[in-house]
Amino acid sequence: MSASRIGNHRRPVSSQAAVTRPRLRKGPQPHAAPRRSPTAVANPFVRRVGAVLIVLLALGVGTVAGLAAANLAPFRTSAAPATSAAPSATAAATAAASQPVAATPGPTPTPSPTPVPTPILVPAPLDGVMVAPTVAARRPIAVMIDDLGPARPQSGFNSASVVWHAPAEGGIPRYMLMFQETEPGLVGPVRSSRYYYIAWAAEWRSVYVHAGGSPQALTTLRLKGQGQYVYNVDDFRYEGVYLWRLRTRSSPHNVYTDGPNLYKLAKVVHGRDAAQPPAPVWSFAPDAPYVSRPSGGTIDVGYLANHIHYDYDRSSNTYLRGVSGEPKEIDAATGQRVAPKNVVIMLVHFGPLNDGHPNKKRLEADLIGKGTAYIATNGQTTKGTWRKDGVTKPTLFFDAAGKPVTLTVGQTFIQVLQTGSRVAIKAGKLPFAPPPRTMQPL
Repeated sequence: MSASRIGNHRRPVSSQAAVTRPRLRKGPQPHAAPRRSPTAVANPFVRRVGAVLIVLLALGVGTVAGLAAANLAPFRTSAAPATSAAPSATAAATAAASQPVAATPGPTPTPSPTPVPTPILVPAPLDGVMVAPTVAARRPIAVMIDDLGPARPQSGFNSASVVWHAPAEGGIPRYMLMFQETEPGLVGPVRSSRYYYIAWAAEWRSVYVHAGGSPQALTTLRLKGQGQYVYNVDDFRYEGVYLWRLRTRSSPHNVYTDGPNLYKLAKVVHGRDAAQPPAPVWSFAPDAPYVSRPSGGTIDVGYLANHIHYDYDRSSNTYLRGVSGEPKEIDAATGQRVAPKNVVIMLVHFGPLNDGHPNKKRLEADLIGKGTAYIATNGQTTKGTWRKDGVTKPTLFFDAAGKPVTLTVGQTFIQVLQTGSRVAIKAGKLPFAPPPRTMQPL
């Protein structure tokens, strides 16, 4: 064991290291290149160049790290404390790497749409059409309409839920249009009142619009026209504000109004809407399937001054209406054909009204009680009865077995005729139905 000196200390050296360490021969060796150790190649010049390259490489890495730190600075959750002197490149890189980096914000999620609640619908009390509860609670408005030749074509038919048509004087009929869920356009010509029309309007305590009337009707309206029977609206009081006269029509067939003014009048006379929608007094059902409807079919009824004709239309499930001088009756307000879903014929006893004016030939009707009725809907007509138990009680319709009839959802025309009047009903042709098959035993 030999020893080498490091400083003033001795360090033992293994004998194996001493044996394997090569010894250099003195003098040149002509036949072989001198064998050098790996460290001997790196002469002083090479060592200096290597050192410079190492320094430059360190500086480059620091610069890149500094730039990266600067680019990441806006995303740091907290700023690094400022220093009085610029840090070295390596220190800047280290500091940048040590700072927390906020995650890149993703796209803002789109909020889910708020679900729209399904609207609540209820049947309108006069025709069974499904409407909002506030619409079904509206106070019905009844308007008396002229039916003389100079008054045609009238306005407002197609917006009415129910149309009453009955004799007024001397066999000349008159209409009463009842509006509820539909706000009409132009309505008219407005004419005078009769007591039995008041009784039909009183079934709903309607706002009742007219232009004068018989002494019997005007007395009733003065006593019962503040909501007891109806809410009275006389043209003679409100004309020029809510009703007016058309210059294109001759008097007295030129008094008109419209939907917005009718609803204003309802407020003026305190005909407020109901708190809750009243229940329908008639039963309604959807249209019968097309395959079960008949083809064709007609209804004819007559008054002394007007003949009414209906053609059943299978495709629309309506009764196309025609009158004297107007085979295809239209609503002047809409230009559309008048075509109700249901037609009811009531036979009622009428007699002269003893009101001191026999020359007027006014009538009164026995409408409290019952009588014969024909109810046409879905192309088929049923003979039954009508019944009304009081002035404010509803007019009801029953089949031959005494059961309440079911009408089709939509408009109803009620033709009120003198008992004994001719009614002609021609049934349509029912679709062919093959006989049911019978299973034979095996």
